[in-house]
Amino acid sequence: MSIQLMVVAAYLPKEVINQTQKAVLMKIADSADDQTRLARPGLERMMAWAGVGEKTVVTVVTQLVGLGLVERVTVGRLGLRAEYRVFPYGVPPIPSTEELIERRRAQQRAPKNPRLARKTPRRKPSAAARTQQDVVAREEARAAADSGLPQGNPESDQGRVAVGEPSGLPQGNRAGSPGETPSLPPSSSSLPNPPTPTADAAGEPGAAQGAQRRGSCPKHEQPVANCRGCGTNPRAGREEARREAVDREHRGQQDWLREFFAEQERRVAGTDPAAVEEARQRVRALSRMGREKFHNSRR
Repeated sequence: MSIQLMVVAAYLPKEVINQTQKAVLMKIADSADDQTRLARPGLERMMAWAGVGEKTVVTVVTQLVGLGLVERVTVGRLGLRAEYRVFPYGVPPIPSTEELIERRRAQQRAPKNPRLARKTPRRKPSAAARTQQDVVAREEARAAADSGLPQGNPESDQGRVAVGEPSGLPQGNRAGSPGETPSLPPSSSSLPNPPTPTADAAGEPGAAQGAQRRGSCPKHEQPVANCRGCGTNPRAGREEARREAVDREHRGQQDWLREFFAEQERRVAGTDPAAVEEARQRVRALSRMGREKFHNSRR
């Protein structure tokens, strides 16, 4: 039983792991040894600790292994519990009170829903009138601002247009005009149609893209609505959005782990150069493993 490892797991930020992953990690850390960091918590105890089912526990443990927070030493089987090593690449430090306060303030400054966050700052509302003098001053300012506008039509008839036809326009046809309807040039519809430009002439990859599109959907040569092969099906769009979200989350977790391991390397650089080289090799192996798992999941 390791209280220190469990406390370290409890202080991990939510940008790295979610609540279920933290609960399972805390149970593994609670069952770990202080010196070797090896633990055999058991499936039943992890289920009872996190309050989830068997499949969820198996999935969460796999995610923790992919994040580099847990290393699977022995695979469990019938009659034998699985053995794990907590924080195989180094134990993170416990954050101080100042760091926790700064983390809480940053969370308060962040928008509750980033999709609905304002792109421009909200304008400061006008101050409410508190006294009768404020009301009178506001009415006077409004009347002074409206005094420059014209007050209705002028009373005199000066400047008005006289009744009848204006004298400045020509009266009828000009002298020498045949008085007939002038002939207009024929419309452009009678002209020969120009040849349709090809995609290759416009500098666009026409034939290659057409062949690629036809290869992606064997039923339609051109994209049609509500087709999974053409990529216009709503379900296909939602699946693509989900994959992009998973990809972004995976990249964020990998970036945090790289920064964490870099900090660990800097701490042990002055004391043990061999440990630095070993940590670098572990980071490379972890990155390679994460990329392979991510590509396999996309397939």
